[in-house]
Amino acid sequence: MRSFRKLVLICGLSIVPGWVLADTTVTIGLSGPLTGGEAGSGKDNENGARLAVQDLNAKSFMVSGQKVTFKLDSEDDQGDPKVGVQVAQKLVDSDAIAILGPNNSGVAIPASRIFSSAGVAILPVASNPALTAQGFNDIFRIGASDAQLGGAMADFAKNVLKAQQVAVVDDRTAYGQGIADQFLQEAKKIGLNVVAQEYTNSKAVDFKAILSTLKTKNPDAVFYGGYSAQAGPMLKQMHEIAMRSALLGGDGICSVELQQLAGDVSSGVFCAQGGSALDKTEAGRAFIQRYKSTYHIDMLVYAPNFYDGAMLIAKAMQATGTTTDRAKIRAYLANVEYDGLAGHYSFDANGNLKGAPTTIYTFRNSQLVPD
Repeated sequence: MRSFRKLVLICGLSIVPGWVLADTTVTIGLSGPLTGGEAGSGKDNENGARLAVQDLNAKSFMVSGQKVTFKLDSEDDQGDPKVGVQVAQKLVDSDAIAILGPNNSGVAIPASRIFSSAGVAILPVASNPALTAQGFNDIFRIGASDAQLGGAMADFAKNVLKAQQVAVVDDRTAYGQGIADQFLQEAKKIGLNVVAQEYTNSKAVDFKAILSTLKTKNPDAVFYGGYSAQAGPMLKQMHEIAMRSALLGGDGICSVELQQLAGDVSSGVFCAQGGSALDKTEAGRAFIQRYKSTYHIDMLVYAPNFYDGAMLIAKAMQATGTTTDRAKIRAYLANVEYDGLAGHYSFDANGNLKGAPTTIYTFRNSQLVPD
């Protein structure tokens, strides 16, 4: 009898430590263009999220007394709305607690309907105002909107560059058209003379016909609504035809990728990016250095925002004590106050980032720096 009791006690002791130490694995989803023309941005976002997951796992993150291990389910939406909807459904059907992205407005708008119908919180940087005007309660934009970025560039053109005449080109994507429209709206409001408006597409590589037409209008600045993959060749061709206008844009062109595509002619480019200048803080400088030492490339645009987004999801889990309840995560994010690498995060009733800071950048010595 005594031996039996001893055996029960030993068995009980061997079971308890295993139960206490068992990890819970939580998946954070990510939707972004990991291949194609916007792959640079998509991989940049993914890299930022991966650094956050590394940090969370390194510090033994706990939720309700249980150790949590994070993993990132990063899906390639190719920057294509149809693929993006398929990716959204795949992530909804998975066990992902919340979603980082999408990156592109053209993907985010249709994909958001899939996520919303399933009650899954998404943290996109897609900037078209239409995204957060749909009435959904699960979108939390972790970057500035087109209204903030496009408006800031119009104000910069007039007040800093002292431009009087501007031209506008956009690539007809939801992002490009959206930010160009916001630039136009503010430009007209503050008295800039819009001398021309032209259109291209997100696959174009030859802009000389458009640029030759614009050159005859003699604009002081050309605002391009689109991405670096087109802005780089466009800038190069502006120099080839001796067009002396400054090239302006939003966060879509605000990366070292533009300089890599344009070569040594990247002076005279100005772009708006959501968030404070990262190199102004010690934590920001450390992140820039860590990013480069980890991936052996320069950070582009939104890696710190995606890092912050992953941390926001983790904070929501810890505060609500859940690793599975998507509704509780969504409800917590609606009222969150959080200071991250890229700035302070809190959201209005539509899911827009309140008081989203905007920084104007330019290129000096082939480096993207705050102007």
